[in-house]
Amino acid sequence: MKKIFIINGGQSFGHSGGRFNATITEATTRFFEAQPDTAIRVTNINQPYDAATEVDNFSWADVIIYHIPVWWFQVPYKLKQYIDEVFSEGHAKGIYHSDGRSHANPAINYGTGGMLHGRQYMLTTSWNAPAEAFTLPGEFFKETNVDEGVMFGFHRMNAFTGMQQLPGIHFHDVEKNADVVKSVKEYNEHLNKVFASQAVLV
Repeated sequence: MKKIFIINGGQSFGHSGGRFNATITEATTRFFEAQPDTAIRVTNINQPYDAATEVDNFSWADVIIYHIPVWWFQVPYKLKQYIDEVFSEGHAKGIYHSDGRSHANPAINYGTGGMLHGRQYMLTTSWNAPAEAFTLPGEFFKETNVDEGVMFGFHRMNAFTGMQQLPGIHFHDVEKNADVVKSVKEYNEHLNKVFASQAVLV
């Protein structure tokens, strides 16, 4: 049985209705519903949740898939609240047992105390910024890509828990020039590529 936990981090706030990430979440759900011997759980961070139940979702899953709009170069505040509450609840209960260090030598082994070893995660992000803002000389992100730049801390957070990163996908220029049909098509192609190998899933 393959177990997939999907987190819709798209937030309804101001002029954002969270519709794009809801659409990508639905595409993820449809993709895995069509896979044999697969179970799915989905959390929408806009809906009430129980932190202990969410810890169980992380412990239960083989793969966690995050769908995140990037606001002001960070995750939305409700998703940050979700992470703070759920990961804190998961201390010694399934997410991490310590920061990995010992009193004997506190300078080494930081970040090795996770409890989610054997799990994998995948990240999708959506941006107002065009892709060229990350790639062209002289443009805003100084030729630093999403994963090594703005989302570096997010990836280290998941590494702290013991999870391994799967290739993600980033959607650009969504606010002003969204092509949802094209984005969903590209995303389904990405899912097929990443999850084509049964070795990806435990």
